[in-house]
Amino acid sequence: MRLAIIIPVLNESAALPAALAVLQPLRERGTRVIVVDGGSHDDSVACAVPLADRVVAAARGRALQMNAGARDPAAADADVLLFLHADTRLPPDADRLLLRALANSRSTWGRFDVRIAGRSALLPLVAAMMNGRSRLTSICTGDQAIFVTRGAFLALDGFAPIALMEDIDLSRRARRLTPPLALRARVTTSGRRWDEHGALRTIVRMWRLRLAYFLGADPAELARRYRAVR
Repeated sequence: MRLAIIIPVLNESAALPAALAVLQPLRERGTRVIVVDGGSHDDSVACAVPLADRVVAAARGRALQMNAGARDPAAADADVLLFLHADTRLPPDADRLLLRALANSRSTWGRFDVRIAGRSALLPLVAAMMNGRSRLTSICTGDQAIFVTRGAFLALDGFAPIALMEDIDLSRRARRLTPPLALRARVTTSGRRWDEHGALRTIVRMWRLRLAYFLGADPAELARRYRAVR
C-alpha cells in the first residue's frame, strides 16, 4: 500500500521546514509528501520545494486545498491519503502503523491520538478529552491527522467545500462507511491557539462553534467568527 501525505498551508514558513524535515524518512520509504499552498505571502512555497514531492497552488481554504492535493497526479497512485496540519508532527513510524492497521482491519479511515505541546497545564486534559470524545463519537479532527483510503475518499467525494468544520463533516459521512481506526500512537500538535487565547476560553469557544455547526449554522459564518477571534 502506498501513502501520500497532504499538507495545506497558508503563511507557514516559520513551521514548515521543521514539519517537512521529520517526514523525510517516510519519503525514503516511499511516502509522497504534497504541500498545497493557499496563496501564502511569506516563503512557504520556497521552504516546501526542496522537502516535498510536489508543491501545489490552490484556492484558499483548508478543504479546497486538501481536495486539490488529493487530486494531484503525485497522489494518483496512493492507496491511502493522510491529511496533516503544518503544525502537527507525526510519530516516526506513522506510515507503518497506519498501513498495517488498515491492512488488518475492515475500516477505511481513521486517525491518531493527539498530544498538545504548549505552556498551559490544561493541555494534557484537553488532548485526553479530544481523544476520548473521538472514540465515543467516531468524530475526528484535523489535529489528529485523519487518514482515509483513496477508494473511501472518492466514495465520499472528498472534503465538503466549506469554510470550517470540514473535518467534522468528513467524519460524519465516513463513519457511515466504516468505524474509524483510533490509533493510540500520538501525533503532536501545537498548542499555540490555546496559549495565545487562554486554554479555558479556547475550549469554550470551540465547543460553542461545534454546537452551532451541529445545530445547522452556516460554516462560512462560523469561519468569520473564528477568524475574528484569532
